[in-house]
Amino acid sequence: MTVTAPPVPRRTVPPRVAPRRPRPAPGSRGLSPLRLLGMAFVWLFTAFNILVLYWLLTATFKTPIEIFTKPFALPYQWFERGDPFRNIVYAWNNAGFGRAFLVTVVLVAVSSVAIVLVSAPAAYALTRLGVRGSNGLTNFIAIGMGIPFQTVVIPLFIGMAKLNLTNSLFGMFLVYVALSIPFTVFLLTGFFRSLPDELEEAASIDGASPLRTFFSIMLPLARGGLITALILNAIGLWNETLLALVFLNENANFTLARALFSFYGAASYQSEYGGLIAGVAIVVLPMLVLYVLLARRIITGLTLGAGK
Repeated sequence: MTVTAPPVPRRTVPPRVAPRRPRPAPGSRGLSPLRLLGMAFVWLFTAFNILVLYWLLTATFKTPIEIFTKPFALPYQWFERGDPFRNIVYAWNNAGFGRAFLVTVVLVAVSSVAIVLVSAPAAYALTRLGVRGSNGLTNFIAIGMGIPFQTVVIPLFIGMAKLNLTNSLFGMFLVYVALSIPFTVFLLTGFFRSLPDELEEAASIDGASPLRTFFSIMLPLARGGLITALILNAIGLWNETLLALVFLNENANFTLARALFSFYGAASYQSEYGGLIAGVAIVVLPMLVLYVLLARRIITGLTLGAGK
């Protein structure tokens, strides 16, 4: 007699549930009134800045009469006379922009590099070396970002005068570096915090000192942050006027912004408004072109340091 085994019941597989869709970002469902208002404000602000830039570029090649009577028309008279760059040549020769341009390039380049060289080790020590009270020190340095430098100009001038560093490019170099360190340290701490700890642990196991780890491993990895800090400091120092106005009083030491301020009085007295606007264009356009070329790198660097 053959005994048959009872049938094995089949296991029912529950139906697969589709993964839940992520919730849309706030304000992304349709066009809310607040979002429409924000978009309108952004586009109006952008259009206004483009209009100002267009006026600046066209007025650079216009006569004073054209500037006031036809502010948004294309330049005509200087081109008709065969001398379209007359305002630029006038500003360059009469404002001393040749030497001022060289002084500004050297001063801004050296100051920006020095700021990064000082701020990078400080940011690394505050974020990676476990220094006691590093959070408090970081906050203390960040407080310097909230103090308007206009409030310290007078005591700073008195101290620099006692050290005979007024009307000196070296004195301006020291002032630029000192006033730019808080922002740069605060910016670079975000980049050093984003780096993985395993790299330092592996370097320590291999016998590398903290100094060698910093120069050989951490600095190359934080290259994006260093470049971003360098560019932002260069743009800020290039456009700086108040400190140069306070500390420099000889034409041989003038920066571009300081030379433009001195040129303003002479050009206004002679009604050379075309030359004055050309001087403004000479000061503004180099940094504008630099920012346009490197805007993607700057934005990527800032978001990387903030996102991690």
